[in-house]
Amino acid sequence: MGSGQVTSSVSPDFQGMHVTVAGLGVSGVPAAKVLHARGAIVTVVNDGDDARAREQAAELEALGVTVRLGDTASVSGSAAGTLPEGTELVVTAPGWKPDKPLFQAARAAGVDIWGDVELAWRLRGRDGREAAPWLAVTGTNGKTTTVQMLASILRAAGLRTAAVGNIGVSLLDAVLEDQAYDVLAVELSSYQLHWAPSLRAHSAAVLNVAPDHLDWHGSMEAYAKDKGRVYEGNRVACVYNVADKLTEELVRGADVEEGCRAVGFTLGTPGPSQLGVVDGILVDRAFVENRRENAQELAEVSDVNPPAPHNIANALAAAALARAYGVPPTAVRDGLRAFTPDAHRIAHVADVDQVAYVDDSKATNTHAAEASLASYGSIVWIAGGLAKGATFDELVAKSAKRLRGVVLIGADRALIREALARHAPEVPVVDLDRTDTGAMLAAVREARRLAVAGDTVLLAPACASMDMFANYNKRGDAFAQAVRELGA
Repeated sequence: MGSGQVTSSVSPDFQGMHVTVAGLGVSGVPAAKVLHARGAIVTVVNDGDDARAREQAAELEALGVTVRLGDTASVSGSAAGTLPEGTELVVTAPGWKPDKPLFQAARAAGVDIWGDVELAWRLRGRDGREAAPWLAVTGTNGKTTTVQMLASILRAAGLRTAAVGNIGVSLLDAVLEDQAYDVLAVELSSYQLHWAPSLRAHSAAVLNVAPDHLDWHGSMEAYAKDKGRVYEGNRVACVYNVADKLTEELVRGADVEEGCRAVGFTLGTPGPSQLGVVDGILVDRAFVENRRENAQELAEVSDVNPPAPHNIANALAAAALARAYGVPPTAVRDGLRAFTPDAHRIAHVADVDQVAYVDDSKATNTHAAEASLASYGSIVWIAGGLAKGATFDELVAKSAKRLRGVVLIGADRALIREALARHAPEVPVVDLDRTDTGAMLAAVREARRLAVAGDTVLLAPACASMDMFANYNKRGDAFAQAVRELGA
């Protein structure tokens, strides 16, 4: 067992270094500013040339950064295909695919490629400050909620912390902030992990691994490998999901520090070195003395908001990371009680005629939708949108017994309808041949017609939203507004 340290040809001193930043947006602009402030000669290349990109470009050009907009950033044979002249390092936005001509040229020239997370990792603890440890979370679903729970628990322990990374708060901002943090709760996507070769977290968790973003990674194997990078070099704990064997396999394959432990979380009774649930109590058998004989109560299931099975799993993963950092049991309880989930995550909107209406618009893939559907007994399901290459047979087969009815919307609804015909032919299905935003009101009205007292009308689309809405937030807002109109 070794530290797994990664070496690089790049010096942490950027003075006079020619750096190409690939992509603008929420990560590229801060990266360009940070590098420029440290004396690098920065060129930004960006695929898009819309109004937002031009505004960001003007901001950077005013500082002295060169910006190239349009297809020169990605088209084979373009200037970017041979790299901007003199490039010594490429720093990329996480969403840029590894097969971009720019990256092919960089690899051919022996130029390192970092993501914004790698840049933040390299810069942490500089300027004479002690580097805050990172508690890292990845997974196909549940990352944001788990990281927010973790941050709430850490705050309840009196620690200065923040939920950062893929959650929308820049890691660069966090590591360079004037007042140093004690510890950071870090959400990491598979994209970010792909471009972060030297990241070494204090402890990390992989919540689950299900097919997603396979068009970016190229295969399920490559996707899982990038998820597993989060475990590399962990010092204290690699947290895995007992119900997802692939997460445990990723732990077994990781090169970690000597003494780092595998810690599982389960919705069942925990074994030694696990956290789990006993008689409605969240229990720790990993971070206690004589864990073969002893267990520590952490919180009640009712302290988790909402107490759906997959959210309890999120809470256990957050608790495991917090306990790995040495947080006391009372902080786990207090942090979970203080946590409020973001909108559009199994959010109860209203009860109308004794039927509950629940918005889980964030369930943009089949794995998330399966967890959402498992939270209720009798459901009228509103589903559909952009499938992103997904298939729905397994989801429908597992959920069929819970379905009172289904209302389908969106561009790829036929895929779900066909799966329903194969695996739940007795379930009534309303197929709304519409992709306009007004279709949501029609969908909610149809769902009301199908539901009876005690049912849950659940928006858990299992698909992306962009065929009808700007994002899943707008889709959830439309659902909530339609429900309000029912009760008016």
